[in-house]
Amino acid sequence: MRRALLGLTASLVLTAAAPLAAKVAASSEAGFVSHNEALVRAPPEQVWATLIAPSQWWNSAHTYSGDAANMTLNAKAGGCFCERVPGKGRPDGEVEHMRVIYMTPHSALRLSGGLGPLQSEPVNGVLTVTLKPEGEGTRVAFDYAVGGYMRASTVEMAPLVDGVVGEQLQRLAERLGKVG
Repeated sequence: MRRALLGLTASLVLTAAAPLAAKVAASSEAGFVSHNEALVRAPPEQVWATLIAPSQWWNSAHTYSGDAANMTLNAKAGGCFCERVPGKGRPDGEVEHMRVIYMTPHSALRLSGGLGPLQSEPVNGVLTVTLKPEGEGTRVAFDYAVGGYMRASTVEMAPLVDGVVGEQLQRLAERLGKVG
């Protein structure tokens, strides 16, 4: 019971920070799909430039180093969405969060990998970011599809992961001037 309440509370807290449209689009023990979108007051070129600079908008609470300034994204095929973890008297460490598998500047970015706690599970995750001009702004969508075996319940993890992915889009949208 306590675990269920904790999960529900975390889900509600994360959902409260969600962008304009957020939902777990599909979920089963085999995997899930998270869909989040926001409309921003910026052209696709500006959205792209900000998107590929995660140190400007990623939440430091969702990093290994505790500081989003350590986040980088090399937006080319095979490029790394990585984080430097300062060694504090020892050599620095590194984390590969995801790898770029597709990109079309100002339009689409697709990365493969497990974010956060998914990194330690034998799952595959694919995050597709699309940018579509709309009116005088851009509609930004984050679609994160995750599949494979997890030690925790995939169905229970889906809303938590959706909340964190949605929070990152919310932060990106706020940086660019979210509409609504």
